[in-house]
Amino acid sequence: MSDEQKVNTSDAKHEPKKVESVAPQERRQDTNSTAAESGQKSPEPASTATIPGPSKPVPPKPRITDSPARKAKQDRPPAHDPGIWRMNRRNFLNVAGWMAFLTFIVTSVIATLRYMFPRVLFEPPTKFKIGFPGDFVVGEVNESFKDGHRVWIVREKEGFYALIAICTHLGCTPNWMANEDKFKCPCHGSGYYRNGVNFEGPTPRPLERAYIALGDDGQIVVDTSIKFRYEFGQWVNPASYMKYTGA
Repeated sequence: MSDEQKVNTSDAKHEPKKVESVAPQERRQDTNSTAAESGQKSPEPASTATIPGPSKPVPPKPRITDSPARKAKQDRPPAHDPGIWRMNRRNFLNVAGWMAFLTFIVTSVIATLRYMFPRVLFEPPTKFKIGFPGDFVVGEVNESFKDGHRVWIVREKEGFYALIAICTHLGCTPNWMANEDKFKCPCHGSGYYRNGVNFEGPTPRPLERAYIALGDDGQIVVDTSIKFRYEFGQWVNPASYMKYTGA
């Protein structure tokens, strides 16, 4: 074999085989014709697939547990809710506030009504008639007017005088003790003679005398608003002693 033949033979070995390219359209037609001859449907051409880009990470699905899901908090109270009578701190402050407000209103109304009807102290009149001189016994201490007017009427042979039944120590009401012929205070033991002069106990001074006189109608008039005190020498005043020598 000559050198030219060897070169041609080596070139033929290294030369790639030529493949006849068949157009896709022609290839599809051949396939369809073959399928038609054999009575089979030709497969539909696959859609042109697009090349996907880089895939994104899929978030994990939430895990399903057996415990029931919590319901949202309802604004409506439950059926057996006692409401305001459920005594917590907030309800207690509400109730206390309303009670204070109602107390203030009631107090204001009562005070207003009390102002419209002022309190009047009904006291017995200081000037009053005790009767005729013949109604009293000589040497007797009459206590008929002690409770109503706090005064004793004492009759002597020469006349009358009225002693105010108020102890000069602390203002208690003494008692007439006929068997001992004296006035005795039950509070602290102060004692007074029949004429009202003190002689025992803590009292600092004698009893006071009241105005006494004979009225125009013949009745004795006493006025406890006019007082006469022994230590001031007022017992010599004619108004502190009514002279009367009749029956």
